[in-house]
Amino acid sequence: MDIREAQQRMAEIARVKGFNQADIPRQFCYMSGEVAEAFDAWNKGEPKEHLAHELADIFNNVARVASMTGIDLQSAVEEKQAIVAERVYERGPGAGMVKRGREMGE
Repeated sequence: MDIREAQQRMAEIARVKGFNQADIPRQFCYMSGEVAEAFDAWNKGEPKEHLAHELADIFNNVARVASMTGIDLQSAVEEKQAIVAERVYERGPGAGMVKRGREMGE
């Protein structure tokens, strides 16, 4: 299954189950809750299966928001990965890497 198929499947599941198809702000709240649950699972050293399910919940929420807003997530991911692959990163003042310059829309 590719991203586009997963997005379509999640949209169909949401429709069949009667999930709200218009409340985008609420969906973002659900998504942030799933991110917190994934972090909590990782932080507590939960089994990988638990973390995997939480990450899948995040993906499914992203797929729903993409469907609700008419975004082709497959194309968006492919485009963004191409942009990231071309970026130049440098060591930041802290421990992480930061991108040099900023592209439009990032």
